[in-house]
Amino acid sequence: MMKSEKEVKEFYNRLKEQLISDTTWPSVYYYKFIVPANLEKIAEIEAVFDSTDAIITTRDSSKGKYTSLSIKVNLDSPDNVIEKYIEVSKIEGVISL
Repeated sequence: MMKSEKEVKEFYNRLKEQLISDTTWPSVYYYKFIVPANLEKIAEIEAVFDSTDAIITTRDSSKGKYTSLSIKVNLDSPDNVIEKYIEVSKIEGVISL
């Protein structure tokens, strides 16, 4: 289901507020994404984090249809966290957890 631009903006505003109140920055942040088992999709997500010292681990689902990516990265601010989510959200078929 597609969310409206307003809903997306509200979500990221709430996330930013939570990250500001719960975390001391810079900090390590953990991302988790699920994608169809497709090397191109995985490479696209990895490219979003190329400019960082991210530690990326992948794991295939039991039937091999999906791949989960766990990404551990040190970021400077909540804005950096949200920027990465927005970049990854542009990749078709990605589920953010």
